[in-house]
Amino acid sequence: MRSQLKKEVVDNMKHLGVYRDDFEHTIDIYVGMLAQYQAFEKQFEKSGFKITDSYTNKAGATNERKTPIYTAMEALRKDLATYSNLLCLNPKTYERVKRPEVPVRKEEKEKPKSKLIQALSETS
Repeated sequence: MRSQLKKEVVDNMKHLGVYRDDFEHTIDIYVGMLAQYQAFEKQFEKSGFKITDSYTNKAGATNERKTPIYTAMEALRKDLATYSNLLCLNPKTYERVKRPEVPVRKEEKEKPKSKLIQALSETS
């Protein structure tokens, strides 16, 4: 399931022109959260889309509170939105970033060798 989700995410990013190998770690985290969200959706559906349940606290008062699944789904929605922004997978961020070319990384200049290394290389 995760491999299929990852393929879809990468394909979407390539289609939008925002995919880079450097994003693999971020993509993996995003895909993991998508898989979790889908699993929670199934459990939430099985519960009859139950949003709250009764809870009795230490004092004996009974209150309604959000179910743990619904609370987890809310948190995941926020995280998924953040990561979809990072990966430019939503219209808002894509429009801001839309560039025809990906910038090329600058090559690092070789640092000058120390006098000790120069002396040792001359003797060998």
